[in-house]
Amino acid sequence: MDDTGRIRRPLTPTARRIVFGEPAAGPSELALVSRVDRAHLVMLAEEGLVARAAAATLLIEIERLRAGRFAALDGTEARRGRYLLYEDWLAARLGEGIAGILRTGRSRNDLNATVLLLRLRPPVERLLSETLRLQAILLAGARRHAATVMPGYTHYQPAVPTTYGHHLGGVARALDRDLEALGAAAVGLDTSPLGAGTGHGTAQPINPVRTAALLGFTRPAPHSLDAVASRDVVLRLLAAAAVLGVTVSRLAADLLLWTTAEFAFLELPDELVGSSSAMPQKRNPFLLEHVKGRSARAAGAFVAAATAMHATPFANSVAVGTEGCAGAVEALDAAADSVTLLRLVVAGARPQPAAMLARATAGQITATAWAERLVAEEGLSFREAHRVVGRLLTDADKDDDGGAPANRRSSVAPGGTQERRNGGDGIDPAGVVRAARFGGGPGAPAALDDLRRRRSAAAAALADRVGCWRRAETDLAAAVATLTGPADAPAPAAVPVAAGRPA
Repeated sequence: MDDTGRIRRPLTPTARRIVFGEPAAGPSELALVSRVDRAHLVMLAEEGLVARAAAATLLIEIERLRAGRFAALDGTEARRGRYLLYEDWLAARLGEGIAGILRTGRSRNDLNATVLLLRLRPPVERLLSETLRLQAILLAGARRHAATVMPGYTHYQPAVPTTYGHHLGGVARALDRDLEALGAAAVGLDTSPLGAGTGHGTAQPINPVRTAALLGFTRPAPHSLDAVASRDVVLRLLAAAAVLGVTVSRLAADLLLWTTAEFAFLELPDELVGSSSAMPQKRNPFLLEHVKGRSARAAGAFVAAATAMHATPFANSVAVGTEGCAGAVEALDAAADSVTLLRLVVAGARPQPAAMLARATAGQITATAWAERLVAEEGLSFREAHRVVGRLLTDADKDDDGGAPANRRSSVAPGGTQERRNGGDGIDPAGVVRAARFGGGPGAPAALDDLRRRRSAAAAALADRVGCWRRAETDLAAAVATLTGPADAPAPAAVPVAAGRPA
């Protein structure tokens, strides 16, 4: 039905395709819309706002549509969008007197806001789950390779001795903050906008607490305007995902470098590399390149969303609720993809301790430890010791080039320069690592214990939230079954949004 009373003709076809998409779009959106409809109808009937028989009739028809994955609507032109096509179909089947009760105490404003939060649940759950799995792999690697000595780098130059485990542990700690930010943003998924209407409530004595519970929210929104005007949950989720993308991209950059033949610190199995169509010898760690590129999508989506929402009126707005949120689900899924790919590479990478130690030994990276020993044993300031060691290394470089005598000694530092470069006096890379027990250095691996506890708490919080969502699906199905049939009738199965994802 195109005649709404006020508007007599349908939207032009070109605009319709842009705004509403192709008619062949899948059942995902309507699966979520109908879930909200079911909760709303149950509440209306329980509160006596509509006749139970009318609500039951409408619910039965909605259940039939859901069971058929809305195939009955396929091939029908969605002249005012797929949602109104669905509503018109119900009206054609049952009459407007029955189908029209869906609009009791509700607007498309609060419906759309609620559906958005339901759409965000699967990608947020997946992103949090994958990030927790990556952190677990990093923590396991940090423990396993706590003594695998390698150079630590600054400015792409060998700097000081560290361990592969220490590097992985540092990224695990950065991920802890990313998980904290994602978890804080996900709190926005706990509040139900349903009941806010156009943004100014309703005179109908509805029960938003009941619909919130049936849909897996912990509470209804306390303020109607905020409920439909705000989409900051999208901004916060995308911002957290964008920062997470920075974290994973930086580790991907390190791993990409360390898998090169020039470094050869890591080897990847066949399952994690690609070949070249022209160069038979190539073993390309291309998954890491996907991590670097795909992890940037959340940042792009955040900028697009913030720009679309910026300086718009604080009310229901297409720029905010539709355009600003358009890329959120895809961006969160892309972030989860990048985390998953990185996890696979970290788990499958085989460190090469001999190559790591050889580069650590040849890279003059114990120089800072020499200077610290001069401070402790000779009473020099670190500034003085820094200069002395620097001069010794310059002389050693001349020795290597056939310059000054190879056994030149310093009157300040005990032991020969060449001896120190080869690990004399206990100043070897592994010894330096063991001594770095302060300031969070690699000599204190127990610093990761608190991360393991925090990770367990984050995993438990996610499990609680997802458990609430799952229980609500069961409770809603049972409430619908109670309203539409005998008390002992089996509850109808929920319709999934997509394969492998919750409805």
